[in-house]
Amino acid sequence: MPVKVELTPALPGLSPVGGHAIVARFDGACMSSDGGLLVLREVEQRLAIAKHLATCIHDPRDPGRVIHGLDEIIRTRMLMIAAGYEDGNDADRLRRDPMFKLAMGRLPDEAELCSQPTISRCENLPDARALLRMGRAMIDHYCQNFRQVPRRIVLDIDDTFDAVHGGQQLRLFNAHHDDYGFQPIVVFDGDGRMIAAVLRPASRPTGRQIVRWLHRLITVIRSNWPRVEIMLRADSHYCTPEVLRFCRARRLDYTLGVAPTSTLRKHILGLEESTAARAAALGDKTKLRRFRDFHDAARSWDRVERIIARVEAGALGTDTRFIVTSLRGLSSRSIYQDIYCARGQAENHIKAWKTHLSADRTSCSRATANQMRLFLHLGAYRLMWSLRALMPRRSRWRVMQFDTMRLRLIKLAVRIDVLKKQVRLHLPHATPDQAIFALLLTRMPRLSI
Repeated sequence: MPVKVELTPALPGLSPVGGHAIVARFDGACMSSDGGLLVLREVEQRLAIAKHLATCIHDPRDPGRVIHGLDEIIRTRMLMIAAGYEDGNDADRLRRDPMFKLAMGRLPDEAELCSQPTISRCENLPDARALLRMGRAMIDHYCQNFRQVPRRIVLDIDDTFDAVHGGQQLRLFNAHHDDYGFQPIVVFDGDGRMIAAVLRPASRPTGRQIVRWLHRLITVIRSNWPRVEIMLRADSHYCTPEVLRFCRARRLDYTLGVAPTSTLRKHILGLEESTAARAAALGDKTKLRRFRDFHDAARSWDRVERIIARVEAGALGTDTRFIVTSLRGLSSRSIYQDIYCARGQAENHIKAWKTHLSADRTSCSRATANQMRLFLHLGAYRLMWSLRALMPRRSRWRVMQFDTMRLRLIKLAVRIDVLKKQVRLHLPHATPDQAIFALLLTRMPRLSI
């Protein structure tokens, strides 16, 4: 009896080309649309982020019946996020994908990967203590991922609004954003490495809350690097008396924004007037920027601090900003323009984390599960950042957005052939960035920790 071949229906409505009919079917055998995972898999194997996180969680399952270990579940989810699959529901389709199986160390014809319910159970598994251990593990992992102990690091601390659409724990109405949500605190270093993320309600953090969290962060960093110099950089709502006292007690440098007050403005009234007059004399298209350095203190501060005022005048009027700093020996212009303004890069890093890696998918009902999701997205950020850090210096790849890099390197069609002693991956011959793959793979040992 002849074998009956079931053909997938052809896609309708395709126009002919050169007199030839176009017939397209989804009948490729062992194929995937994420061929670039082979590079991302190597990054994760060397960084071992999933292993670090999994060791912090107690697994109550019977070891004899476990099919998917916690490290495999976490690794699967992080690779999904990095590849652009932001929903856990996507796991039900990707669990059979041959490239994702290879990334998990399985051959295409072996058992399927974890499903969405398995991922959801993993997200809800950690309790508050496990999450504290995971937060410390991620900071330890950050410190261990340096080839040499740095002499000085800069910590950019900021928060970002995360809208929610349900009855999640910790959600709060934020009048500024006119919506319910969270406002997690995130920390990056000066080079864009993400260090930590903490879920919290959508309200301005108090000085005590900031100090309590900074204490944990600085303690873990200094336990790895006792002599490292640390500078804290943040906007004005992190400039509280508690934060200033904490920085002095822990020998931290700081460059923080300060909200303008009538007391501070008294020091620069004459500068504002003269700057506006000079700018008007130079013409409408000219902006003039001037600085003044003075010492003053808010009523709640313990002592006077060095404050730098930046006055900018142009066609749209006069704009004045203030910062407080512990730095000495540098000009006010240099501190403001070269050091404080570099904090703006943190906004781009938050954009990469939220927009390109969908870190705002905090839709679990429990706060602990949503904090776990932040860690998963933090891990995915480190994978993508590390991949970008392997790129040649002064090349466009080194500053490329994560979504563009994903499109160029990960979203590649691939055919997988499993032979007796080999697994062959056939990537498109017309791939425009072929050389970069070989370069990345030769540079992988640099990520070893």
